[in-house]
Amino acid sequence: MSALRGPAGPVVPGPGAVAALRPLGLDQALLHPDGLLGRWRRRNTEETLPHCVDNLYSKGNIGNLQAAAGEGDQPFTGMWFADSDVHKTLEAALWELGTSPGDTRLKEFVDTTAALLARAQQPDGYLNSYFTIAEPDARWRRPNWSHELYCAGHLIQAAVAGGRVGAHPGLLSIARRFADLLVERFGPGGVEEVCGHPEIETALAELYRLTGHRPYLDLARRFLDLRGRGLLGEGRFGPRYYQDHVPVREAREVTGHAVRQLYLLAGMTDVAMETGDRAMLDAAERLWDDAFGTRTYVTGAHGSRHREEAYGDPYELPPDRAYGETCAAIASFHWNWRLLLATGRARYADEMERVLHNAVAPAVSADGRHFFYSNPLQSRTGHEGSGEEAASRRLPWYSCACCPPNIARLMASLPGYLATADHTGLQVHLYGDASLTTTVAGRTVRVAVRTAYPWQGRIELSVHGDDVQAPWTLALRVPGWCEAYTVSVDGEQMPASARDGYVRLTREWTPGTRVVLDLDMPVRQVRAHPRVDAVRGCVALARGPLVYCVEQADLPSGAVLEDVRLDPAAPITAGPRADLPHIPVVLGARGLLADPGDALYTAGAGRERTSGPLTFTAVPYFLWGNRSEGPMRVWVPVTTAG
Repeated sequence: MSALRGPAGPVVPGPGAVAALRPLGLDQALLHPDGLLGRWRRRNTEETLPHCVDNLYSKGNIGNLQAAAGEGDQPFTGMWFADSDVHKTLEAALWELGTSPGDTRLKEFVDTTAALLARAQQPDGYLNSYFTIAEPDARWRRPNWSHELYCAGHLIQAAVAGGRVGAHPGLLSIARRFADLLVERFGPGGVEEVCGHPEIETALAELYRLTGHRPYLDLARRFLDLRGRGLLGEGRFGPRYYQDHVPVREAREVTGHAVRQLYLLAGMTDVAMETGDRAMLDAAERLWDDAFGTRTYVTGAHGSRHREEAYGDPYELPPDRAYGETCAAIASFHWNWRLLLATGRARYADEMERVLHNAVAPAVSADGRHFFYSNPLQSRTGHEGSGEEAASRRLPWYSCACCPPNIARLMASLPGYLATADHTGLQVHLYGDASLTTTVAGRTVRVAVRTAYPWQGRIELSVHGDDVQAPWTLALRVPGWCEAYTVSVDGEQMPASARDGYVRLTREWTPGTRVVLDLDMPVRQVRAHPRVDAVRGCVALARGPLVYCVEQADLPSGAVLEDVRLDPAAPITAGPRADLPHIPVVLGARGLLADPGDALYTAGAGRERTSGPLTFTAVPYFLWGNRSEGPMRVWVPVTTAG
């Protein structure tokens, strides 16, 4: 099976890559605007992306580049890596133009920003406004903290997006001039150095995939080979913070700053695919086992420590002190996509689904213009915090504004992650109202997907297109959380087995054939590993791919959230609530209100006192904090009787 030619998506393994699956192009995977994923993308187009553009101007990011181009005298404003926010927003705009080429507003932003970058670029190809106007003598002198290669990586990623969708070839020339400078400085025989914030590795791999210029891939691999030699020094937090304490192929556990670790792993997976480096891919999968076996929140969030924005010890997953940076969730999504392409293993698609619905989506408000930087799983009654430290309130922007543009670029490219193709047929990984197109034996095949997922488990697919004589396989992912399902073809129930995580239907398809996959969606009471001390005696409520939470707004007057106890034996209902019409499915649960008394500590191990029965509602975690500020919790203590 081969893909149709057209605008390519975010990750496109090269023709010689060791990859199990191939992504569809952006013109082959179209989200319909009425489904949940389609609404998220439409909100991104109409609200989040324009909001990011506005803030690049009002917060000084564009002014920094104008000053670097000699077109103003603005002193440098914002974080020293503020250019990366421009590059990420530019990438988002380019992905949007790949499917909406007539958007004149976005085209103007892309054209004017690319022209500005060209004017700000130095004669040797260097492009970084901070080190051009604020500290020109410090260029390349602080690899552990400068983010120079990180910013270069995001510039390259934007240029790759432009190249893939054919929207702005001039941007690719800018990025290649900078990349050629990097090859000259850091390539074989050059400076032995790595960046304190990984990102350049995956960017160079993508630039190689787009251009076929091998020195870019070789430099990406060189950066990975140099990591673990302590080249970054002790720094503020030590080499583990930078993942520079052990060679990447020997690493046994995820460490340090979560975003850096996950970006590094994405780069490792990219390079492993393109070079056939089995040891590197094995290391990436081994680190996946550690990250998702001992250090990931039930929502898919990463990073349990505010200090260092870092991973904690195994099973150190406190809900109220969870950092769960939005950029880490996005990095996890990117890494899991690459692992899915490399291996075809369903567990990576499962994780993409979990993190998208429960760790990326919560970071954006319902209006698309307010954001969480960190994503705790509990906000306590009486929590103190203001400004950027207010964990229960999304803000319109941040002094370190890495997350909003990162959200914008993921949502803009979201259709590119729905499905893949290989020599056997088509694989559907993420479910939403969509149209998918590929070729089989040189003939066009279209699969229309209609579903109310994730609110309902019924996914209806119809196969259209040219008559294809050769049999091919339609593979549908059965999520790991699903214990019971049925599948039918034209009304006839089929024997189905998803031992590898996919139902595979192989046949000579007649145009108009209808497939229905029904996933059972009971409410699940999820318990953590016993070593997660912080939530022992608690459960999290989940249904389908969604994790739910309890907000103070849904409790009776006078009730305190910390006193709520769930009766695990009582039935939990799932359905609409008249006063919450924007949420198709809420959960109704029963339990008790504890009577904590006044003493901070009491002797004995007696049964907890209660003040009476309680009925309460749980809402999807991704929607919390949209009605009012207040306490929230994902993990709910159960009654002692349970």
